[in-house]
Amino acid sequence: MKKWSILVGTLMVISMLLAACGGGGSQTIKVGVVAELTGDIPAVGASCKNAAELAVKEINDAGGLEVAGKKYQVELFIEDNAGKADQSASAAQKLITQQNVVAIVGPNASRYAIPASEIAESSKVMLISPWSTNTKTTLDAQTGASKRYVFRACFIDDFQGQVVAKFALNNLKVTKAAVLYDVASDYNKGIAEVFKATFEANGGTVVAFETYTTGDKDFSAQLTKIKDAGPEVIFTPNYYSEVPLQVQQAHRLGIDVPFLGSDSWGSAEILTLCGTECEGYYFSTHYAPDAATPVATKFIENYKTTYGATPDDVAALTYDSFGLLWMALQNAGKIDDREAVRNAMAVITGYEGVTGNMQFQEGSGDPIKSAVILQIKDGAFHWYANANP
Repeated sequence: MKKWSILVGTLMVISMLLAACGGGGSQTIKVGVVAELTGDIPAVGASCKNAAELAVKEINDAGGLEVAGKKYQVELFIEDNAGKADQSASAAQKLITQQNVVAIVGPNASRYAIPASEIAESSKVMLISPWSTNTKTTLDAQTGASKRYVFRACFIDDFQGQVVAKFALNNLKVTKAAVLYDVASDYNKGIAEVFKATFEANGGTVVAFETYTTGDKDFSAQLTKIKDAGPEVIFTPNYYSEVPLQVQQAHRLGIDVPFLGSDSWGSAEILTLCGTECEGYYFSTHYAPDAATPVATKFIENYKTTYGATPDDVAALTYDSFGLLWMALQNAGKIDDREAVRNAMAVITGYEGVTGNMQFQEGSGDPIKSAVILQIKDGAFHWYANANP
């Protein structure tokens, strides 16, 4: 009995050690995805899933990812967070403990990426969020220091808020702006606050700063206050599923000034939901399909061939997240050492992606990269301007 107990204990220790290093001795690279397949922004989840599957298929069809002279097939595990914070955390936990993944891509929306990032950080497993721009995703809530294991493929809210504010001042030549945002969402709130601070610091005036809560459908009270304040432009850093209703209600109240948005406008669904009412409006985002580089053009063509649609910014950022992961794995020279992969990711200095060139500096999971301004014109997204860091 004593020998049996010692044997069981030894096996448990070995099992724990293997789990800690990501499943040592594996012949496949196990990667997890957490996406918003159902819930409030399913178009985001669909784009993420499509791009993830495309990235993995390309690698596997080529014989696998070559790491330290050997090619490995990639095994993909996709979890739906159902558009909920708690399910984002539990999905990340499942991928880490049950599927033994070496890294996680997603979630996308900041309100879901933040809880998942806490699980990844405490478990010492790398997580790359394609689309989460809120600073809290990569920062420790207690200390304010950067999380070691959490990265993103996109720029952050601070940069985006500054870009849109300066675009309004310098390109649209307006000095009075109003803001309508979801106070319950870290993403919306963060960008709204940075926009206000930047706009006012550069000579503009925010004449109305109105809020609502996730799930609200009636914005007439806030929009009436905005109308009475007399803005020249209205900034709405809100999701594609919300903006059309806000714009339509504004128009019914007689508001005819242009609207500005952020990358949460980037789903093609906004074109369907908003129709002609969003014509001429602008938003900041991560790449422009109609001003693509050779790298982006190849991705766009492959995505169109596979899915019959032009990839949106979430798809492009997801594909870049996998590209960064492939580079980190190759530079680490190991497929099942989570710490080595994290360390290799942290010092990537030159990745040419679909959404532009990016690099990381040790101590920060936020890439150095650019943004673009798109305009909704003739029922499509069109490149309007670049915005460099």
